[in-house]
Amino acid sequence: MSAIKGKKCTRMTRRLILSVLLTNIMLLLYCLTNLTQVKIRDSLQDTCPLSMVKLLTKNVSSPSLSTSEVSSPKVNIMFMKTHKTASSTILNILFRFGEKHKLKFAFPDGRNDFFYPSPFLCSQVKDYRPGDCFNIVCNHMRFDHQEVAKFLPPDAVYITILRDPVDLFESSFNYYHRAVPLTWRINGENQLVEFLNNPHTFYSPEAFNSFYLKNLLFFDFGFDNNLEGDDPRVMRDIHKLSTRFDLVLVAEYFDESLILLKDTLCWTMEDILYFKLNARRRSSVSRLTPELRAKALQWNGADWRLYQHFNATFWARVEAYGRERMKQEVKELRKRNAEMKAICIQDGGSVEAQNIHDSRFLPWQPVGESSILGYNVKQNIDPQFREICEKMLTPEIQYLSQLGVSLWLTRLWGWFKDTVFGD
Repeated sequence: MSAIKGKKCTRMTRRLILSVLLTNIMLLLYCLTNLTQVKIRDSLQDTCPLSMVKLLTKNVSSPSLSTSEVSSPKVNIMFMKTHKTASSTILNILFRFGEKHKLKFAFPDGRNDFFYPSPFLCSQVKDYRPGDCFNIVCNHMRFDHQEVAKFLPPDAVYITILRDPVDLFESSFNYYHRAVPLTWRINGENQLVEFLNNPHTFYSPEAFNSFYLKNLLFFDFGFDNNLEGDDPRVMRDIHKLSTRFDLVLVAEYFDESLILLKDTLCWTMEDILYFKLNARRRSSVSRLTPELRAKALQWNGADWRLYQHFNATFWARVEAYGRERMKQEVKELRKRNAEMKAICIQDGGSVEAQNIHDSRFLPWQPVGESSILGYNVKQNIDPQFREICEKMLTPEIQYLSQLGVSLWLTRLWGWFKDTVFGD
């Protein structure tokens, strides 16, 4: 029996060593590919000239309504894609809108994020040159407003999405824990419970990937994620974000959020139709007791203050929009989504990864497991709906590839994790 345990331990140790080695090699390769791009910033001014704005919107048409009160759809958008907040579904909406109107995306180069978790630099944008302008930026980054503003038009709308910090922490811990060495020494069947009962024992701010374990939202926005909730710097940073973002969505009220998005951007109902992407199977979700939820809130105090602040502003926006009007719009959105589900999705719902027939619709999986659900497209779809159905069901990685983004680093990591840690 001890021999079997020893073999398992040795195998896991080898996997972890290989993982760390390849991760470091990949980071080195990426640094080398971006070295020349970073040097560009030393010699030239990075700005998006006002004269370029009209050229960016030449392919955009207004909704086909005769009233003079209809505004043109807004197309210059910064979507700050936060982790584990239903942001992948928003991403799909933005990809479809941008592709439909032939907008110019600011994409990463070689991977699906902007060298996260390093702070964002405009030089990380694929084919960027000082003075270039883009319509939409929406991939994962560690936010830096000053850098982002260099390549977006002055009228760009800044949008992001938040989630209840307890549920976000649970999701982040279970999704990323195999990529966080701090968790490898946690014993017991439920590592999340063990961590919450004594987080300081297992946490170190300087450790590799430790940001996934504390105030992940605060980290994504470029702030110090190790601040406690009662630190005055937390509210200072939150107020700073209030001046940067035009609309902050709330994952727990996703449909209401999309209606506000539609209103803010002057889009149509068709523009915001969606299927839920990147969702986990229920058995992989840890059910936390009220006591553990309280501990998770305390541990993620900065994120909790952030969420409370923008949850209040969200409902103020709903009140201004009109509760009854919102109710009717959400009802219409859900009706239209249900119609699309009946048209597009085989058996009407999501399935386990191993049951997805077409790899084009297979979502990215966390290290060492296949917990993310996906969909099968109906075989007998009316030809007029096939293209939109497939686009609505396409995960982020595949959609980026279709849009022409090179993902060699992402695919190299995917091959490695599936080969070494796959079932």
